[in-house]
Amino acid sequence: MLTNRIDANEDSATKLILRRASEFTVEELTNAYNQTRVDYIVPMPMNARRLNEYIHNYDVDMERSAVATMDGHILGISMLGVRPGRCWCTRLGVLPVKRRRGTGRTLMIDHIQKAREMGAECMILEVIKDNVPAYQLFKQLGFYDVRVLLILRRPPGALKADVGRYKVTFLEPEEVPALLAQRRGTPSWLDETPSLLNAGSLSALRVELVNGGRGWLVYQSTIFQLGRLVLQTEAGDPREVARALVHALHKEYPIKDTNTENLPLNDPHLPGLLDMGYLESFRRIEMRLDL
Repeated sequence: MLTNRIDANEDSATKLILRRASEFTVEELTNAYNQTRVDYIVPMPMNARRLNEYIHNYDVDMERSAVATMDGHILGISMLGVRPGRCWCTRLGVLPVKRRRGTGRTLMIDHIQKAREMGAECMILEVIKDNVPAYQLFKQLGFYDVRVLLILRRPPGALKADVGRYKVTFLEPEEVPALLAQRRGTPSWLDETPSLLNAGSLSALRVELVNGGRGWLVYQSTIFQLGRLVLQTEAGDPREVARALVHALHKEYPIKDTNTENLPLNDPHLPGLLDMGYLESFRRIEMRLDL
């Protein structure tokens, strides 16, 4: 078991002990996670149901995920997603009063060891832009920047932009996997095809513009929100196609809030989304470590 000695005070020292996340209940992990994020740039609080869904959707391996404890108390947690040839570090957090003592580094070193033991080719992660301490830690451990990812939101509201004439076809859920198999580009772990299919509740639509442009959109529709948008242009200008796609989407669901994560900054559909009222919530930096 990986351990690290940390000075508790001038007169004594206690051991930081790593335990597997599988040794704890989801409720215990949820409580600890929320405590580590109370002062975070973007808190993103969880409840037990949401954490269970997160573990399922993103193939989190609880046997390889880690919990840092001292004197029986949880100081920090970090989770490891596992897919063939790759690992994904997520939800790294340390209690505010216990930071800057090596806990985060110890958790990350454990992940790297686990990834190498299973023969993974790389580990990826995302860090919120301007989270300087975490970013510096990852750089010190050998991670390098891959790209900038945007988290976008569109509140319900009138569709003011003129997108011209188009034909929309709403597709059956059974058609979604075939569409996702045609994707170009490289999605992040959050919106990879396994993540989307694990999450479920996916729908899709196609548009054909009068000028010959065409494309499709896969999305998730829940009771209150739209999300997990995947746009692809098959012909024409991606900006125009994106405008028509989301126009059709929001015409069908006019009162739903929309939140979609990890759109690459250089995605050609981004200008069309901004035209249609999408707003940038914050940015993440995707990083990679070659193992």
